[in-house]
Formats: sequence, structure tokens, C-alpha cells
Amino acid sequence: MTDRPSNPLAGALGRALVLLVVAVLAFAAGALLTGGGSDATGVEHAEETVWTCSMHPQIRQPDPGSCPICGMDLIPAGRSDAASAEDVVVLSERARTLAQLRTEPVRRQGAAAEVRLLGRVEVDESTQKTVTAWIDGRIDRLSVNTTGERVRAGQVIATLYSPEVYAAHQDLLTAREQVERLGDGTATAASAARAALQAAKDRLHLLGVPKDEVERMASADEPLRAVAIRSPFSGTVIERMASEGSYVKTGAALYRVADLRKLWIELDAYESDLARIEVGQEVQLEIEALPGQRFEGKVSFVDPTLDPRLRTAAVRVELANADGALRPGMFAEATVFTGGDVTGEAPLVIPASAPLFTGKRSVVYVEQTDGEGVAYAPRTVRLGPRLGEVYPVVAGLSEGERVVTRGAFALDADLQIRGGPSMMTLSDDESEGPYSEVIELPAESRARLAPVLRTYLEVQVALADDDLDAAKGAADRLAAAVTDVELSAGQEAWSALATELRGHATHVARAKDLQGARGGFEPLSTAIEATLRSFGNPLDTDIHVAFCPMADNNQGARWIQQGESIDNSYFGASMLRCGEIKAEVPPGAFLPRASGAAPRPAPAGHVH
Repeated sequence: MTDRPSNPLAGALGRALVLLVVAVLAFAAGALLTGGGSDATGVEHAEETVWTCSMHPQIRQPDPGSCPICGMDLIPAGRSDAASAEDVVVLSERARTLAQLRTEPVRRQGAAAEVRLLGRVEVDESTQKTVTAWIDGRIDRLSVNTTGERVRAGQVIATLYSPEVYAAHQDLLTAREQVERLGDGTATAASAARAALQAAKDRLHLLGVPKDEVERMASADEPLRAVAIRSPFSGTVIERMASEGSYVKTGAALYRVADLRKLWIELDAYESDLARIEVGQEVQLEIEALPGQRFEGKVSFVDPTLDPRLRTAAVRVELANADGALRPGMFAEATVFTGGDVTGEAPLVIPASAPLFTGKRSVVYVEQTDGEGVAYAPRTVRLGPRLGEVYPVVAGLSEGERVVTRGAFALDADLQIRGGPSMMTLSDDESEGPYSEVIELPAESRARLAPVLRTYLEVQVALADDDLDAAKGAADRLAAAVTDVELSAGQEAWSALATELRGHATHVARAKDLQGARGGFEPLSTAIEATLRSFGNPLDTDIHVAFCPMADNNQGARWIQQGESIDNSYFGASMLRCGEIKAEVPPGAFLPRASGAAPRPAPAGHVH
């Protein structure tokens, strides 16, 4: 049996058919993998689209349309791992890994903080003495010719010729001869001679000659041409002002002598460090010329004035120098141990890399856990002077809260792009920027802020009563009340304030003691004042701005209360009536920028 020759055309058609089937199958598989090609899937994606306004990114709607604020057409908002809330950034675990975020807890630092200063070894000014000439004359000889020589008390350090002493000495010798010659004469003559001798001695003594030296001069055979100048002090000559052959007047300085067995270390402290340096603090010193040796002392003096050119003040440490190892002029490096909180409790601290500074304000990002991921919310805090690698927290954070120490700028940039209250939207001055905008709301809309102010007043009363549990409960309700507020206008300004209010209310709610709660109450009160400046008093009763000059470590702090009688929330029963009323805000009125000014009344038609 023989094979028939194949048909070329049929073979080509068969191969083409096979390739077509393979291509269709590949396309179908790709569509399934990518989720495309299905009507149901397409509908699902359409349902997930979020529409926003390019000018007002806080607007987020499920359907296209116009912006309710400016009327512009809404555009799709790209989905990402970030949440849609405008006041926080929510990241999944993968997004956090890619962003390389790092957080650390707010903690109390019990170890003493350190301040490192540079300075010099100086002469103790209290031991400096000046040897002067006690008579006019010409210096014939200097017994001490160089600085650095040691002298002892009573040592002759120079001789000088004094015509006046020479003449007085001549009179003394003459009077002595008269006494010797008239000693056997009449009583009157002998008495006159003795009187003349005593007068000559008194004259020399009044010229400055010591009494024992006068007695030696009285027994001399001839007048002395050279008068001895003795040092009344022991010490080291640190300066010689006299020269042989020069004429000097009575009281002219010849030498400066100091006791170098005790020295000063004069340190230069910049003004930013002065708040942490006090008299009595321990200091450890290293001298450049004496490597390996350490000296210990205490701060004995802090200069009350500042060098206007160098912006430094002198800090003094006294050191014993019995062995003479230290010499004036040596360079010194000091570590001042500034200690912890003066009350005995270590202060709250955060790493120096955590805060973002906006002039006078400081912003940190606080980690919060929710159902979708981990959220990071900005919070304005008050910090003390930097202590090495940490900042002490004055207000705004509670112990145990976690703050972002790496990646905060990335979070802030994301929040800024989405129109949230980022670092760039915060003003240095609480009476300027978005918090100072006066927003005139209808009475019905302003009334939505009433629960916020009422719960704040509950916190204020509880702290004045020293009731920590009541204050924490009211702070929880305050945070919830802030979240429930929706305004008909001024939403951007309210969003920034709402973030501040929620953050500081949470701080109070999580406080472990009254001191911690009061630390969060101060910035919470500042945010409430900003709310009253922008939106006015939403209550139907008067409220008052009170001020205590002793709060906040004697820096002074304000709060809002209802009654006219002071109820101090920062001290409670210990100083309940400390303070004064600074302003009264009637219903519907706006708190002015200066708390002492008269409140601005609500516009006509907007009063409750």
C-alpha cells in the first residue's frame, strides 16, 4: 500500500485553526487572572470608586456629581492603602513596611539628663590681691621679677627710695640722739626729747612703715635710703606692673597675687541650655591638658546676664587645686547633670526625631489602631528644651502612646495632599492662621457644637474637683462629640480643630493620674479657645475665660468655665481660687484674639 501525497492547503488551514483556539484560550485565561471581561466585576469596580473634589479633597462621595462647596465636577479619587479620612493616615502592614515607619512609646526618663559645655580654667577672683606702694618713691630693686613666682606673707618683694621716708628717718635718729643727750638733764628737757622721739616714730608709722620696722629704724646708725615693700599676702604672682627705676605714687599697684590652690572653671552656656542649669548641679570635668583625669564639682554661679554677641552666659564651677595640676588658661569640657523633674517624678520624653517643628508649635504623629489597619494622627504638643537625644513633653501626650520617630514627614505630606490638618496648616500663633478665621454659622448649625463645649466643661469641673475618673469619662465623651459634628460651612477649619480636640481629649482620657490629665487639659483648652474664636459660643449661657499665672510651671495657662467664681482646674482643691477672669463670652458671641478684649457679638440673625 502506498501513501497518498498530503494536501498543503488543508494542512495550513488546520494549523491556523489550532493557533486560533490557543489564542482564544490564552485571552480568556488572562481575563480571568486580571479580573477583566466580566460584567459583574466591572460593576463591582464601579461601586468601589470614590469621587472627590480637586479643590476640596475632604469631599468624598460614592457617585459622580458636583462639589457641594465650589460646584466643580467631582473626579475619581485613586484608591490606595491610605484611608479616606482627612485627619488621619491609615496604612496596611505592607504599606507600613514600604514606608519604613518606626514608632516608639512615650516614656518617663528617670536617668539624669546631661548638658555638655566648653570652658576654661580661670583664677578665683575672690583670692586675687594687689600689692601696692605705701609711699611715693623710686623703685630701686624688684625682688620678684617674673609672673608665676610664689610669694609668702611678709616677704620683701621690692625696695624703693623715698625722700619723705628718708627725711622722716633722719628726724627719728636726731630725736633719739636728743633723748640720749638729755636723759640726765632736767625733767622738762628729757620729757620734751622723748615726745619728739615719739612724734618721729608716729610720723613714720603714718607714712606706712610697720611698727616693728620703725623700731628697727630707730636703732639704725644712719638714715635708710631703701625702703622695703613687703607682700601682705601669700600666693602666686599673676601680673607684675612695676619696673625698676620707675617712680610710683602712694597706692600704685606693683603686683597682683592670687591663691591658685582654688580655681574657677568658667563654662560658656548657650541661652537654649540655661533653662536646665541651676546652682548646685553636679558637674564632671575633663581637662584637655590632663587626658584620662576627671574632676568633679558643682555649679556655684550662673551669670544672670547674656553676652549679646555670643549669646552665651558664664557658668562657674569651683575646684580645689592643692597639687597645682590645674593651671589658669587650660581648656575644659564639662558635663552638667541636670537631673529629672523637680517634683521627683521623671518627666515624659519622646525621641528627638519624633517632633516636626512649625515655629513655636511642635507636631507629632501618634499611632492609633483601627479595624482596617494602623492609623497615624497628627497632634500638636508642647515640648521643653532638648535633653540630649530626647525632648521632655510638657503637654499633649500620655505615657505609653506610640509616636512616629521615622517617616513622619511622609505621613505629613500625604495628609497635606489630601487636604488634612498637616504640619503646614498649623500656625505659630494660636490667634492666626486657620484657627483665627471667623465663620458665621446659622444658629441651628452652631448648636451642633454645643455638646463639644458641654463635655469640655464637664472635664473642667472634674479636674477642679480633683476627680480623675470623672475627667477621663468626660474626655471620652468629648472625643465622641467632636466626631459627630458636621457643619454647613467652615468644614476645613473645623477638620483641623477637630483633630486637635480629639487628640488632646484622648490624652486626658488615657491619663494615669491628675497630673497627666491636667497636662493634656492645657492644650485642650487652647483648642476650645480657637473653636470659640472661629465659631462663637454655641451655648445659651455665658462662658468665661479664666487665667492662672502659676499654672504650667509658672508660665501661666487659661481655661474655659461657666461661673464667674474661679474654679482652678490645674490645681484643684490645693489652689482652687487662684486666677482671674479674663473675658466673658455671651451666647453666640466670638472670642477675640486677645482674651482681655471685648467679645465680638454674633451677626444679626445668627443669635440663638
